[in-house]
Order: sequence, then structure tokens, then C-alpha cells
Amino acid sequence: MPLRRTAPTSDAAATEPALWPEWSERTNGTLILIATLLVYLPALGGGTIWDDAGHITRADLQSLTGLMRIWFEPGATQQYYPLLHSAFWLEHHLWGDAAIGYHVLNVLLHATAACLFATVLRRLAVPGAWFAATIFALHPVCVESVAWISEQKNTLSTVLYLSAMLAYLRFNSTRRPADYGAATAIFVAALFTKTVTATLPATLLVIFWWQRGRLETRRDVAPLLPWFVLGALGGLFTAHFERELIGAQGSDFVLSFVDRGLVAGRVVWFYLGKLIWPADLIFIYPRWTIDVGDAVQWLFPLATLGLLGAAAWWVRRSRAPLAALLIFGGSLFPALGFVNVFPFIFSFVADHFQYLACLGAIALVPATLQLVLARLPRTAVIATPTILVVVLGVLTWRQAAMYRDDVTLYETTIARNPACWMAHNNLGNTLAEAGRADEAVAHFEAALKLRPDYPLAESNLGDQLNKLGRSTEAIPHLERALQREPNYAGAHNNLGIAFMATGRAAEGMVEFSTALRLRPENPEAHFNLGLALAKSGRHLEAIPHFAEAVRLRSDYAGAHLNWGVALMLANRFPEAVPHFELAVALAPEVLETHLTYGRALATNGRPTEAIAHFETALRLSPASAEAHFNLAFALRQTGRAQEAAQHYAEAARLNPALGSGPR
Repeated sequence: MPLRRTAPTSDAAATEPALWPEWSERTNGTLILIATLLVYLPALGGGTIWDDAGHITRADLQSLTGLMRIWFEPGATQQYYPLLHSAFWLEHHLWGDAAIGYHVLNVLLHATAACLFATVLRRLAVPGAWFAATIFALHPVCVESVAWISEQKNTLSTVLYLSAMLAYLRFNSTRRPADYGAATAIFVAALFTKTVTATLPATLLVIFWWQRGRLETRRDVAPLLPWFVLGALGGLFTAHFERELIGAQGSDFVLSFVDRGLVAGRVVWFYLGKLIWPADLIFIYPRWTIDVGDAVQWLFPLATLGLLGAAAWWVRRSRAPLAALLIFGGSLFPALGFVNVFPFIFSFVADHFQYLACLGAIALVPATLQLVLARLPRTAVIATPTILVVVLGVLTWRQAAMYRDDVTLYETTIARNPACWMAHNNLGNTLAEAGRADEAVAHFEAALKLRPDYPLAESNLGDQLNKLGRSTEAIPHLERALQREPNYAGAHNNLGIAFMATGRAAEGMVEFSTALRLRPENPEAHFNLGLALAKSGRHLEAIPHFAEAVRLRSDYAGAHLNWGVALMLANRFPEAVPHFELAVALAPEVLETHLTYGRALATNGRPTEAIAHFETALRLSPASAEAHFNLAFALRQTGRAQEAAQHYAEAARLNPALGSGPR
């Protein structure tokens, strides 16, 4: 917004050099698109991170029925933003799970938002519109929203927010009902994408006040009342959803109103500081300790009030600073600390929280810079904006590289914020999935050292110790997780695995049953309970659990394999064969799959087919004594005694406990 809205009257003012070249809108838009793609190249080849799996449409929502669930079943998706998840649904049908499609689209949406920002500023006659848009496009505080697939909620909702603003500004000129209807429809779409856009009607009122210095109830306020109601309903629903379904409640969120005021005052200055000096940007910032007895902490809200007071006093000369601050602070309101949002458990601030809000502050930059540079030589006036844009682009390029993959993201976060227990836990999960077990355990232990009352890390550590064959060590961690969170289904499942591994089968089945009572849609718990029942000789009871595990996760090779085993042991081998075949098709490189199916075939009089699976097992693991022994057995069944003897001998060499086979 301009510091002065009147046209320059002096010849000197009229000949002030422009901060930014006055190219056509198409040229400016094209340049922003190219520049944005270039600075985000390090992120375009990246994969998924953290909760991206909760946004990229999962298997049970990929059908038309799933699309209906996205709209009419709150809880079917991680957050109730149905238009956002409908967009993800469509994207999944276009390019599946390929991360590059989501990354490219997010960059394009960001560039589009920047161009719409310029269009809005030009519509409002704000000078330096395309310069402000370029700053927004290339500013590194936007990287978290653009490089992180999950934050498409920010880029898409901002495109809709700015489109709704343009549509309403058109209505404000024409007063045509059709224009009002179009603007309202786009605003509702924005709310269904992210409810921070509920701040739009208040922003429009600030703009009208900035333009005319007053508000008219009938002209300005009345048409926006339905928008305020819609925004309030969306905000209340999101706050309820965040608290009840996502978990934004508990001891971490017990803050008095005064505490929250201290948080809000500091949050405002934190975000302004990162906009002005975007150094040391982190995925997870340290969480401040709020202390009403610390006089220094009171300086932040007092300084905020002082800044607003100064801007209000300056209104006699220009309304722009106060308008910009009101838009900035108003758009930040959902993240100021007065409403619980789940990320507050890690930190009170995050770069993506100010993606929309920063537009208000950035709009003020061109006119402010013009005043600062007014007394400098023409070359300085022209060179400074270019240098600023280049520096921002370089910083964004460097910041985007951090979002390449989970390991890079969390290692960088830990390097910049060593006390980030969440990053240690998530890095542990990533390393565990990559088979780096010892490193994973070290990070889970580090997370627990930083936050001892962390049931998720206790459960993850227990799970990893189970996989390392250290179930006796796992049990105390899993029991502590359940002491702190008794309804933690995953910890019950992991404790059941530990009990089974240590010979406590009855207790294991109780834990699996509890996990399923708490979370019936858990395929792993169904599989584990089925396995426990089968090992106890209760094959018929096991079969429904394997069937349910497969229903919930169609590519569950282990469930198909054990379903086949249970059917075979129930003397229903013909029914078992399709499940064995599916297990092999889903996990062709898994040794145990071929060994199990091969033994089933050999036991049921089909040794020739069994031989093929045992030979595949040996290809996968030439040093497998069990594969040699079973192949020898099948060869002997087909009368190939000499070959069988060779494999029996090799099995005995590799594992003397197997013996040398029948004499």
C-alpha cells in the first residue's frame, strides 16, 4: 500500500525513477513464473516428507466413493479441508504418488498467487505492484509452504483468497448480484481449502477504510456480514477438529489468557523479523518458555501496542502503515496463540503460518523503499531492488534444498535446533524404514532424553527393539508409553509383538485385541492377532483376521501368505493357493514367501512347482541352509536323489543342526 495516495505534484517527484521496470503484465507474469521455478529447482526433485502421506490420497479414498467420504465424512482425511483433498484426489489420478507432480503444481500455484497479488495491488493503485509480487514469489519464508507438499493448503487457498478479493472488488464497483455471487462462491471454496482465509472480509474492510478513511455500514459492512458468519463457522469447526481429532489439547496447551498474550506479542515480532532479515530459517523453531514473571517477555506485546499506536498517530499523514499492520496481524490471528493448533506442541511459530499474512507487510515494501532511496543517486534506486530480489532468490534456492527428503530435513533441523525432540523421533522413523536400525534407536533415545514424557518415541523405540530381536528391552518402553497414553493403539500392538516374542502369547493376544478395540481399522493389529491365533493352533479363528487385514490393505503380502498357511492347516489347500500366489506376486523378492509356498506345495504333492520356488529362494539367498534343505526334500520327491544329496550336504555345511537329510 502506498504511503501517499495522491499523485506527485512536483517535477522532481514526477521524474523519480521507478523501482521496477514497467513491462507488460504478461511479461512480468512470465518472468515471475520462470524465476519461481528456478529458485525452487532443488525442491522439485525431492520426495515426500513428514505428514505428506496424510495428504496424498490414500488407497481407500481413491475411488468416487472415497471422494464422497472426503466431503461428507469428517475424519476421513487428516483435516477437514474437502476442496484441498479433492484437489489431491484429482492429482493422484493424474500422476499417482509421483512426488514431482505435486511439487511442480505447488510451485505453479505459488507463482500464480504472486501474479494475483500484483493484480490486486494494481487494482488498488498501489505503486510497485510487480516488485512486491516478485518479493513474495522469491522470499525464503515462503519455502516451507511451497516445498512441502502438505502445504498445498497454503498455496491453493491463497490463490482462491486473492481471486475472491478481486471478484469482490469488482462487485464493489458494479454492485451487481452476479459479481457478489461469484465472489462468495470463491470465498467458500477458499474456506474449504484452509480456514485462515476466513480473515478475508476483515481485510476488505481495512482496504475500504484505507481508500476512503471511513466505512459505510450499508455499502461496506452489510454485504460482508454473511462472509463473517461463514468464516466464523469455518473457524469454529476447524478449531474443534484440531482439538478433538488432531489432538491440540493437553498439558502442552494449558496457557492462561495472559500467557497467550505474551505469545502473541512475540509471534508478531518474530514474523516481522523473519520477513525483514530471513536468516536461520528452520522447519521447527525452538518452543519458547512462557514466564509472566520475566519482564523481558512483556516487552514484545508492549512493543506491538507501541507500533500500532505509532501507525495510528501517522494516520494523519498516511493510513497505509496502519492498514498494512492490521492486515498482517489480522491474517496472523489464527496462529497468534489464542486458538490451539497442533504444531504448538513443537513450537509457537512456523514459516508456513505467515504465508498469507506476509502479503500485507510486503505490499508496503515498494513505497517504503522508494522513500528510503529518495535521496540516493538514480543508479542506487535502480540497483537496490534488483540486488534485493537476487539475494532473496539465492536464499530461497538454499532453503528449498532442505526439503529434498526426510533425512536432509530432520538432520538440518537438528543441526539448527538441537533440542528438537520431534525431529529426532521423525528421523528415527525414517532411518528405521531405511534399515538403519542402530541409528534409529539412537535418535529415539535422544528424543526421550529431551522429552521423557513422549509416548510416541517410547512406542517407536519399542517397535524398533522388537525388530532387532530385543523384545525384552522393548517391553518397559512400551509399558511406559501406555502408562502415559492408555488408549494408544499402536503401543498396544507393539507390546503384543514383544509379548509374543518373549513367550507370553496369552498377554500378546490381549494386547492385539485391545489395539483393535481402540482402532478397528488397523491392518497390522489384525495380522498380528491372526498370527498369534494361528501359532496357538486356532487356525479357523485366525482366518477372518487375515481376511480383514487384506481388506484394509490389499497389498499386504504377509497377510495373504499367512491366510494361505491357515487355510492349508485347516485342510483347505485349494482355497489357500490363490493367497500364496498373491503373496508371491506382491513380494517376489522376499525369501520367506517362496520358502513357505514351496513347503506348502511339496507337502501337498506338488514337488515340481515347489522346486521352482526353492530355486528362487536360493537365488535370493545362496547361503540359506533352509532353502537348500527344502529343495533337497522336493528333489528327492521327484526321484532326483543325487541332486538332493548335494543340497542336503550343503544345508548341513551351512547349518549342522539340519543334519544331512534322510539316509
